[in-house]
Amino acid sequence: MNAPHIPLPPCAAPGAPSPVRKTGRTLRWGVVGTGNIAAKVTEDIARLEDAVLQCVSSRNEASAVEFADQFGVASAVFDKPRAPGYTQLVEDPEVDVVYVAAPQAQHYEISRAALLAGKNVLCEKSLTTNAREAEDLIGIASTRGLFLMEGVWTRFLPCVNRIWEILASGELGDIQWVQADLGLPNGPGTGSRRSGAETGAGALLDLTVYPLTLAVGALGFPEGVTAVGAGTGAGIDQQNALLLTYPSGAAAQLMSSLLSLGTRTATFSGTKGWLRTGAPLHNPVELTIAPFLRDQRVERFPQVGNGYTYELREATRCIQSGLPESPTMSWDHSLQTMRLFDDARTQMGVRYTNDGVTLRPTARR
Repeated sequence: MNAPHIPLPPCAAPGAPSPVRKTGRTLRWGVVGTGNIAAKVTEDIARLEDAVLQCVSSRNEASAVEFADQFGVASAVFDKPRAPGYTQLVEDPEVDVVYVAAPQAQHYEISRAALLAGKNVLCEKSLTTNAREAEDLIGIASTRGLFLMEGVWTRFLPCVNRIWEILASGELGDIQWVQADLGLPNGPGTGSRRSGAETGAGALLDLTVYPLTLAVGALGFPEGVTAVGAGTGAGIDQQNALLLTYPSGAAAQLMSSLLSLGTRTATFSGTKGWLRTGAPLHNPVELTIAPFLRDQRVERFPQVGNGYTYELREATRCIQSGLPESPTMSWDHSLQTMRLFDDARTQMGVRYTNDGVTLRPTARR
């Protein structure tokens, strides 16, 4: 039997109410970024009964104002001389929690500013570009009693949590092998945030967190990792393959690519059968379960909104309850992930601009 390594969030439990239903006091949200992901998540924030869209920040006035008009955000701020838009947002006394949807290389700087301003933070994956940045953010949040969570929305989806239930039931025996691939073609120079080392770009930070999440949920964090990758002249990885090994002999093969379109599925192979997600594996709504010598079955799962409502409900619940971290997306898991990625990048020869930056000391209180 396989004990789940990612705790079930209340919002994904059987019989749980819709994640848009209120669980406590209303929270006022600030959104940093106006790109595609910010738009999808903001749509789902607006669906919550206990959420108010208070402020949005962008580098330029036009995008901030347009975003605010589109989603009914109360105020819009943008970069001014010596006053970046995000600093204006985190200093707004009307904002309770900051959602960070900027490129990865800016996650640390913006999240740090928000925490130092006394704001709770939900930050898009990856939490930072390296482990030392993650350690610093966690230290600040812990010292100041503020909520901090990496936004790996896959962990909160009902379909994914059903995987952990099936594996824990023993129906498929002991899981010995996990294989997952996520290929989304997006070559360098396309204007995407995946196009340069200065943005923390590449397949590893942008995509690999999803196959890794499924492997970790089934097998836990590995004893060792072997990584190979295809780089670019910009010094980033456009494709990578990770082999995770475990003391039990179990293994996980993870493939992420910005060069090719893969099956975008994950397979869990056990001693008594297998389970496969539908595509895409980071937002599945269908599972195929095949116990040995028994008929296959398919289970399907409806979703509320764009699917981000579940992680938003968990963040909201934790803040309302005074919890600094979510058990489902713990600080330890974020830190272990960044350490694993640091190891993988060393093996692939990938280095980000942020790796050479000296972190500023933070006064503890």
